Amino acid sequence: MPDPAPLTRRVLRAATAPPPRATPLQHVARIVLGVFLLFAGISHLTFARGQFQAQVPDWVPADKDFVVIASGIVEITLGGALVTLGRFRIPVGWIVAAFFIAIFPGNISQFVTRTDAFGLTSDAARGIRLIFQPLLVLWALWSCGALTRRRGRVRD
Repeated sequence: MPDPAPLTRRVLRAATAPPPRATPLQHVARIVLGVFLLFAGISHLTFARGQFQAQVPDWVPADKDFVVIASGIVEITLGGALVTLGRFRIPVGWIVAAFFIAIFPGNISQFVTRTDAFGLTSDAARGIRLIFQPLLVLWALWSCGALTRRRGRVRD
């Protein structure tokens, strides 16, 4: 039976190694996405609260205001993490991508129910928004270096 110690050491080394260096463009894209999420989160809690409530689907089994407040707090937390947690940017990128995926059904609901919010007052506008949601997922993963690490291409 082979000795598991070398494999264990490699796994531990990979798990504790600093993330690969980000390119300047990735760094800027991560910060911009973080600021975007901070702004969106603050708007959930303040001036755009009603607009966000209109986007919460009726099938969500929680108070719409609670959903808007909770998602705003999550967005502020994620935005802050993107801006400040450079060493942990890869797991943060995966978490941000998961968040964008988690809110996607709400965007689909807005399209299907033809709910007007944030100037999205036509099927075309709501449909275009649906196209951009997967791009946000890719933006989060790419800007944090998660795609590079996932594919196994680690740059020094």
